[in-house]
Amino acid sequence: MDGFFFEDLSVGQTASFAKTITEADILMFAAVSGDTNPVHINAEAAAKTMFKERIAHGMLSASLISTVLGTRLPGPGTIYLGQNLKFKAPVRIGATVTATVEITALDPAKKRATLSTSCTVEGKAVIEGEATVMVPSRG
Repeated sequence: MDGFFFEDLSVGQTASFAKTITEADILMFAAVSGDTNPVHINAEAAAKTMFKERIAHGMLSASLISTVLGTRLPGPGTIYLGQNLKFKAPVRIGATVTATVEITALDPAKKRATLSTSCTVEGKAVIEGEATVMVPSRG
């Protein structure tokens, strides 16, 4: 198994995943999620908003946090229990979003980890939050 067992974790561990958001990503996310808000899929309507152009769904960028948790830290077998999010800035088509998690607390009795979560574009925070996950154990 790639990733970590609970016993291998320590406060301060970090991992990241980066992805460039494409036109196709936005259209597929709209189709899968059912979120067809014009700010995401209609250039003419989006031009009339405060963003002046189409932007990615906030939850599309936030989903990259799940990628880190489920594939890198803690990794496969991790169960997402909770997440809070603060959306700080829009993500435009062509931007590269880097999702990063850092372990901030461990609960050995419950095999749970708390992690600070963030998404950035060119070093600027676009999402900040905190996740709670259940982590596979050796025993």
